[in-house]
Amino acid sequence: MQARNELTIGFAVLTAFLALAGVGDKAQTGEPHNAGVKEKTVAAASQATKPQRTNRLEHETSPYLLQHAHNPVDWYPWGEEALKRARDEDKPIFLSIGYSACHWCHVMERESFEDEQIAEYLNAHFVSIKVDREERPDLDEIYMTAVQIMTGSGGWPMTVFLTPDLKPFYGGTYFPPRDAFGRPGFMSLLTSIAQSWDARRPEIARSADQLTQYVRQSVSMRTGAATDVTSALIEQATKDLAETYDPRDGGFGGAPKFPSSPAIALLLRQYVHTKEPRVLDMATFTLKKMCEGGMYDHLGGGFHRYSVDAQWLVPHFEKMLYDNAQLVQVYLEAYQLTDDPLFARVVRETLDYELREMQDPRGAFHSTEDADSEGQEGKFYIWTMAELMSILGEDDGKAFCSYYGVRSNGNFDSHEHYHEGTNILHVTRSREDVAAALSMSIDDLNACLARSAAKLLAVRSKRVRPGLDDKVLTSWNGLMISALAQGYQVLGEVRYREAAERAADFVLTQMLKDGVLLRTYRNGESRVPGYLDDYAFMAVALTDLYEATFDLRWLEAADAFAKTLLDQFWDPNGGGFFFTTADHRDVLLRTKPTYDGAEPSGNSMAAFALLRLAKLTDNKTYAGKGEEILRSNHVNMESASRGYLKLLCVADFYLSPAKEIAIVGESGSEPVQSFLRTLHGEYIPNKVIALLDPASTDAARVEARVPLLAAKALVGGEPAVYVCKDYACQQPVTTGEGLLKALGITEPKKAS
Repeated sequence: MQARNELTIGFAVLTAFLALAGVGDKAQTGEPHNAGVKEKTVAAASQATKPQRTNRLEHETSPYLLQHAHNPVDWYPWGEEALKRARDEDKPIFLSIGYSACHWCHVMERESFEDEQIAEYLNAHFVSIKVDREERPDLDEIYMTAVQIMTGSGGWPMTVFLTPDLKPFYGGTYFPPRDAFGRPGFMSLLTSIAQSWDARRPEIARSADQLTQYVRQSVSMRTGAATDVTSALIEQATKDLAETYDPRDGGFGGAPKFPSSPAIALLLRQYVHTKEPRVLDMATFTLKKMCEGGMYDHLGGGFHRYSVDAQWLVPHFEKMLYDNAQLVQVYLEAYQLTDDPLFARVVRETLDYELREMQDPRGAFHSTEDADSEGQEGKFYIWTMAELMSILGEDDGKAFCSYYGVRSNGNFDSHEHYHEGTNILHVTRSREDVAAALSMSIDDLNACLARSAAKLLAVRSKRVRPGLDDKVLTSWNGLMISALAQGYQVLGEVRYREAAERAADFVLTQMLKDGVLLRTYRNGESRVPGYLDDYAFMAVALTDLYEATFDLRWLEAADAFAKTLLDQFWDPNGGGFFFTTADHRDVLLRTKPTYDGAEPSGNSMAAFALLRLAKLTDNKTYAGKGEEILRSNHVNMESASRGYLKLLCVADFYLSPAKEIAIVGESGSEPVQSFLRTLHGEYIPNKVIALLDPASTDAARVEARVPLLAAKALVGGEPAVYVCKDYACQQPVTTGEGLLKALGITEPKKAS
């Protein structure tokens, strides 16, 4: 508390003299950092009208940085050239952080960074640095924390002013170019900062030191005394979710609603333990409402970023790779548990969208499809009733509009004139109810909807598509590799396994240089040493891919990444993993993130990878480090469960304990494939799987690398399965029924 009070006093000194120029910390807006604030991200502005001059950003690969390469601002990418100039010339750094699909980032670009007067002032008084937050999440985390401390909120574009030694002293989000309606403009802010830099340097230095101290405290991993992890943590987290659950529309909390995949995953795991119907209902009802709403793309597949309303009707239309990858995994788990064909259909449509629209020709996956096209958010996805009737004809049009809630005057309120009378496809009634109302058979309605969707998708494909951020991010690809590997296991679609292998092979051959995993790839060039997320997400993904293919290459690569995590990211003094290695020299401090946000934290995923690999490789060091992360985060999981849902899922794996399943036989043989169909036809979230083919030429190497398989043999010359716990195994089984019994599954049919 004392540190916060000192910071407040120091910051008050700075804001007082900035206020002399009318600059405050409340006159801002921007893409929100907090989930409870409405986002407005849309696609980047067209570059067609940009002047032909360029700045240093022309040599970058990030689409976001390239969008600013023609600004009159003398932009630098983050790096030694810019930082040295700031030190040599004793100038403050103007740091602007955003991403390619950020609407207000591009508004500020058009209004301020293309303004000749503003650019001239920036060039004279500041060293200006532009950063893509998706390429440099380490910088984004540090300076977003500073902005949140200063203003009480955060967002993008992030506007931060730093001393030459990288300490923040003032910041915000979006600023308009000039003073208007009682609000300070960016030009006023720049003038005040520059004047204060010359006249009030001691106050700035003191405020920067105090702010940096508090940022350091805020981003350090908050832990308490190492405490045993028990199922009580998961029980309390389930109660916390139930308190915010929306029984009418599903989801947790009010508008805007984000698709919390870890929340669903935790509820499904808890249902296995308790068999409480309400726990299952919270998960499955939320999944149904999400995929019936406008947040789901009913024609092309895949989920938009989130819903701006509580009913899942009006989405923010951006599509993120990491959202869809995580959602695929929980829809698969729900399908395993319930056998509901809706969940399987959503998985297929979402993965097919990723393969069709987001996969790079070389196998990896692109990052984002933007929210808007032709300068209008959602234009690519919405329809008028007249359009639909014209394309589909009277009979099919009537049935299609009835099922997808289309109205002649539009089905959602819009504050934009160009959305008037338009519709977002969504489902409000079952197909059975619609068929009955139209006096159709369900088969006829299904056929009608299928051919109508095909026609409309063909028409929509001729529209101007939303912008694509085609950079490849290692961590996000890890999430999609896991989704595809699991999709193959559960649905049996070989093309999903092949896609996962292509993506993994791309990462290991194109983004791994001299043993260093790189974070980003675009246009033939990989850049930026990988972060904790990149290594941890890929370690999990490659373990998933091993369990889907039993190709030892993937397990060995996962094991290598786990070793790198311990060698280069582990904090030997305080435990847990740093976000960066010690080689990241150009950052203010090393953070240790454990908070599970839109993406799971690197520490959560690292713990998951280590605990699984410990089971497969009998590595007790891995088990100890994974357990240490859980024990040291007991206070977080107990006091703020909603922020640690993925870590709680990892805790469930740790506590269960996980089943160790060793299969002996030729992987392509019908008996082994039958075992796998039985195994993946049931919901068994906490398990590891390994396979030994005694007839293969590398059987001895496989046994040596996977101790779980040691001394396992065929039974009477036939394939067999050994179900083990801590390497103590039951008698082998040779039938599917025997496998289910060994797994403790007495009711193999799915829940209703």
